[in-house]
Amino acid sequence: MGKQKKARKYATMKRMLSLRDERLKEKDRLKPKKKEKKDPSALKEREVPQHPSCLFFQYNTQLGPPYHILVDTNFINFSIKAKLDLVQSMMDCLYAKCIPCITDCVMAEIEKLGQKYRVALRIAKDPRFERLPCTHKGTYADDCLVQRVTQHKCYIVATVDRDLKRRIRKIPGVPIMYVSNHRYNIERMPDDYGAPRF
Repeated sequence: MGKQKKARKYATMKRMLSLRDERLKEKDRLKPKKKEKKDPSALKEREVPQHPSCLFFQYNTQLGPPYHILVDTNFINFSIKAKLDLVQSMMDCLYAKCIPCITDCVMAEIEKLGQKYRVALRIAKDPRFERLPCTHKGTYADDCLVQRVTQHKCYIVATVDRDLKRRIRKIPGVPIMYVSNHRYNIERMPDDYGAPRF
């Protein structure tokens, strides 16, 4: 008879002492948690989101010509596919002077896409575009745009991305520009400038 092979047990862990074990010294032992009693007479603090002072009757008073438009990567790509000139089409949509703004994150995203998107990169480097420097960590463009729009309500966001649109709709007072039927359209832009709606 040969030797019997002993099967190894899967998912076996190295046995360790619990930090509450009596064999441990006093200084190494984990202290028992004490439950704090809640005082029923104490005031309960609640955090209520503060609406920015620039919103007047749901209208953003910081929005006005010349419009600053934050451009997303896919917005440039869809504009190229629809054969639209960005600045001219924006002016046709809003009937006012428009300054397209592009952040460092969006620029990095276009550069990462490579040779296939060289036309989009050339458009993004247009001198009519205003370049916005980023100070945050990471290069995820969607987070960058949402963060910038939350801090400063003076931008219109130009995007075709559904997820980004959904995120921006949750921020009050920020219009969205998108491409449909070979032209630019604007979403959530008030018609009556500052007049109360009943």
